[in-house]
Amino acid sequence: MEFADVVRRRRMVRDYDPDRPVPPEVRDRLLEHAIRAPSAGFSQGWAFLVLETPEERDRFWAATAPAPAHPTGARDGWLARMRRAPLLVVPLANKSAYLDRYAEPDKGWTDRDEARWPVPYWDVDAGMASLLMLLTAVDEGLGACFFGVPAERVEAFRAAFGVPPEYRPVGCVSVGYPGTEDKRSPSLRRGRRGVDEVVHRGRW
Repeated sequence: MEFADVVRRRRMVRDYDPDRPVPPEVRDRLLEHAIRAPSAGFSQGWAFLVLETPEERDRFWAATAPAPAHPTGARDGWLARMRRAPLLVVPLANKSAYLDRYAEPDKGWTDRDEARWPVPYWDVDAGMASLLMLLTAVDEGLGACFFGVPAERVEAFRAAFGVPPEYRPVGCVSVGYPGTEDKRSPSLRRGRRGVDEVVHRGRW
């Protein structure tokens, strides 16, 4: 597939065929491409938790999904469809790896002062790695979605999977073959902003 087609076809898929697992070679390509993402100072302070078995995926959803709001325990349709994804990859960012890297002699800083960082590049870099996984999924004929881990559920997620405290999940990438009940997000009704609306040439 041409790269321009991959970019145009990328969208968030929220329903998956539960009977079609992601082939191991495709899973490996997702991860191999993820680590090709740029990282500040080549710090590479990311990690990726791969969840494939039903037990692993159920543990993820039990730790991170909000409790059912309906008194009968019925789950939201969006969540029910997302739970069908046969592969979950949780990108995690390690701030300490960046602070340590930029305190090394070739970077010129002598301490780990976080105030020097205009934005949290540890999260930015993990996000770029996630985007490479999303694009790879499209190129492989699969669907994928990036979604967040609720802040109040992060500690439960850490405990469920033994994640070290220095690693923070920036979200989760669900991957699989699209199902028959995938629904476009209502937010898309807002329309995509055009280049002329967001690009400022020379000055604002």
